[in-house]
Amino acid sequence: MAQAKKKRTEIFALGNEAVVEGALIAGCTFYAGYPITPSSEIMEIMAARLPRTPEGVFLQMEDEIGSLGAAIGASLAGRKVMTATSGPGFSLMQEHIGYACMVESPLVIVNVMRGGPSTGLPTSPSQGDVQQARWGTHGDHPIIVLSASDVQECLEMTVRAFNMAEKYRTPVILLLDEVTAHTREKIFLPEPGEYEILERAVPSVPPEWFKPYEDTARGVPPVAPIGAGYRTHITGLTHDPMGYPTQRPDEINTAMHRMFRKIDQFFDDIQLVDEFLTEDAEIGIVAYGSVARSARLAVTKARERGYKVGLITLKTLFPFPKPSVVALARKAKCILVPEMNMGQMSREVKRVNNGATRVRTINRVDGSIITPSEILKSITQV
Repeated sequence: MAQAKKKRTEIFALGNEAVVEGALIAGCTFYAGYPITPSSEIMEIMAARLPRTPEGVFLQMEDEIGSLGAAIGASLAGRKVMTATSGPGFSLMQEHIGYACMVESPLVIVNVMRGGPSTGLPTSPSQGDVQQARWGTHGDHPIIVLSASDVQECLEMTVRAFNMAEKYRTPVILLLDEVTAHTREKIFLPEPGEYEILERAVPSVPPEWFKPYEDTARGVPPVAPIGAGYRTHITGLTHDPMGYPTQRPDEINTAMHRMFRKIDQFFDDIQLVDEFLTEDAEIGIVAYGSVARSARLAVTKARERGYKVGLITLKTLFPFPKPSVVALARKAKCILVPEMNMGQMSREVKRVNNGATRVRTINRVDGSIITPSEILKSITQV
């Protein structure tokens, strides 16, 4: 007799709650943060749940700078770590984001975007931190920036963020917007083993042979947890393979190119998109976050009216998914880029489009969402 199929666990959750579920599934054991609207639920729920897990540690810090500093330290001590913030707090974190890039500390930063600049619109949605997530900290640096457009994706992309942080030994930023973070809907929790959970590489050589920033085939050095008997020197200065400051051009070039190579050579693994009805699209839409949900409904309505419209939802914002967007640009007579800012991601679309087709923008910066009807109106005007 066939066994009855086990029913998947369902919960009714906010996007911010789903982020916590994803973090715990991924194995997060350390959270340091400071409350800020509209990300505060992440911190509140982590404060309640993380200490109940084996080895779970929660710290409320004095500010966002201290929060990320504590997260970096815990990461280098061997923990999977996360922090969350919003606009002004994300600005405060930029110096430590650069430090995390230089010391190659695996960690996840969730930024729930709100209207800005400055205090701006604390309870209203925005997508104004896109370019800041890529370029906010100074200097040349690789970084991975992900996004989620619904509550289920908040869980899934949080797990992916942890996996990428561990796999590539790098900070990973997950950008949500206030609408996605505060939408509440039914989601499914994965069964044990349903998601692949990745762990960072650790040294396989004796302590006397270990080089903390040694070049490898993948460009990702193994991480020796502080206190495990391996010598590790941590500095924000450009360093040699042993982690000590250097001004030798050959060592500087090797270190910088390795940090970029560990990301660049794995674009196929990192650049994630969802395509919806793009096969025969004459009008393409490129969107992310909650706006992608509006765009999907607009595409469905447009198809009912006979318009051949397709949608690319960006799950990875940086490194920018050039191949998918270029393929759409080569067959569409126009690409629409709706976003809640003055055109931050449309700049990337225009850059890779390189004149292949028309690119039109739909922008809002008034704290209101972009509705399906607004996008549908632009489709009909094209």
